Amino acid sequence: MRIASIVAAGGLVLTAAACGEAPDDDNNAGSGGKKFSACMVTDVGGIDDKSFNTSAWKGLEEAKAANSNIETKFVASKAEADYEPNLTQYVNQKCDFILAVGGLMANATSKIAKANPNQAFGIVDANPGDANVYPMQFDTAQAAFQAGYLAAGMSKSGKVGAYGGLPIPPVTIFMDGFVDGVAYYNQTKGKNVQALGWNKETQKGSFTNDFAKQDEGKKVSDALVAQGADIIMPVAGGAGLGTTAAAKASGGKYSTIWVDVDGCESTPDCSAIITTVVKNIPEAVKEAVLKAAGGEKLQANPGFVGTLANTGVSIAPYHDFDSKVPAELKAEVDKIKADIAAGTITVTSKAQPTK
Repeated sequence: MRIASIVAAGGLVLTAAACGEAPDDDNNAGSGGKKFSACMVTDVGGIDDKSFNTSAWKGLEEAKAANSNIETKFVASKAEADYEPNLTQYVNQKCDFILAVGGLMANATSKIAKANPNQAFGIVDANPGDANVYPMQFDTAQAAFQAGYLAAGMSKSGKVGAYGGLPIPPVTIFMDGFVDGVAYYNQTKGKNVQALGWNKETQKGSFTNDFAKQDEGKKVSDALVAQGADIIMPVAGGAGLGTTAAAKASGGKYSTIWVDVDGCESTPDCSAIITTVVKNIPEAVKEAVLKAAGGEKLQANPGFVGTLANTGVSIAPYHDFDSKVPAELKAEVDKIKADIAAGTITVTSKAQPTK
């Protein structure tokens, strides 16, 4: 039942590697010129998480496709204890650019970067503040605000829900934006749609405490459905697939909103996914690697912050739900994007990256 995206599947064929093992460098595309090695350490969700690891790898592969002198490889972290040794092995292999994926890797990346000040690093979803670590962050609260408004407008039960993998900024930023979007819908329409699973004021809510176990995702979303939610946004990496699969099997009892990568391109559960709050990680990673391979020093300050205005974040097409989302609601969601980009609507979250 696991249907990987083309990119993720390609990555697995090219460089599948177990924890702690250096991947074989068997993908020397192109010829001529000095090779530039871009080496990626995944977070615990693995390369095929249909989420941020998959996205980051896609960015590396797109950079390689654009410049045949770029070589790419990855190693998968099975546990947080693997971060430092996995990063260190790539330092020892003299990789030109080492990419860490995910906010959980911030401390390990900072430690190894400080110990190796001449090594170029990048990190997705964090900013450890080191001069040799290029941060790529995303103000996903902006796009999640659109998704929350959309969910409120689509809900039949008057209750929607969200849950996370862990209470860390790259996760809670989605949830903050989502519940604020629901609140904005209520304010605009004079409605009272409830957002379950997250309280922005207290920063407390529902979590799987895991980014891989699908049964944990299903367990949390089952609880939200039992409370009446008919649209759920999991922000839990691969664990969220437990929710999309159950929603698909529910025969329309409830639907979902995916995150990070368009769920209709990366999961087998498109028929249960209204839209996706997209982080354009591939483009950010691709640009960073191409610049570094071209000899440009990546500036840790300001780094990169993706917004609706610079297309670093967005909501995906409605796919199977295109005919089900009323034209008026679509127009309102589009206007919200324009208003946020223009600063007419201000979206806030304690987890927002500094600009």
